[in-house]
Amino acid sequence: MFTGIVEDTGTVRERTETEDGLRLRIAVDGFDDLHHGQSISVSGVCLTVEEYGSGADAGGDGANSGDDDPDWFEVFLASETVAKTYLGKVVEGDAVNVERAMPADGRFDGHVVQGHVDTVAEVTAIERVGEDWRFTFSIPEGHEDYLVDKGSVTLDGISLTVAEKRGDEFDVAIIPTTYELTTLSEKSVGDPVHLEVDVIAKYVENMVEGYA
Repeated sequence: MFTGIVEDTGTVRERTETEDGLRLRIAVDGFDDLHHGQSISVSGVCLTVEEYGSGADAGGDGANSGDDDPDWFEVFLASETVAKTYLGKVVEGDAVNVERAMPADGRFDGHVVQGHVDTVAEVTAIERVGEDWRFTFSIPEGHEDYLVDKGSVTLDGISLTVAEKRGDEFDVAIIPTTYELTTLSEKSVGDPVHLEVDVIAKYVENMVEGYA
């Protein structure tokens, strides 16, 4: 489980397409506790660390040798993940939001985020409001009921609050820290974003349908 509090942005260093999907190597600073099999959120997509290493490693054989990145990890995206997210379109040099899974004794600062992307939305407007920013996103068909004013939503792995919902769009207010520390600062109108609705809404819907 994640909380939607992005720890850092990583940079795609390598992408390797295979018959079964896509493998990405991502460089990120300060992630010195990575291990094989660890869950990690990459722009809101829950993936599994397959290999990892550090630029401090030297000599020897294997994945930890001769890499200039400060810290790095590799993840594999199955064909279904490639089809349902936009990660299949990232290229070397692209930035991604990264968050490690929440430890049992960690502080819960965001909301319950599973890393199970529901759909891909689109940036429809960006406005500077004083020191803050106001982003507007599309609501893909079939997801309107899961978004409510002042409710939680996850966009590219970032825990955010719906400021206003209207029709097939919704707004979120972005403070300077979030803008600067995540990939939102690199987004433009028309860019895709991974959208994960609040899982609590799904459970409520399922229980209510059981009484219908």
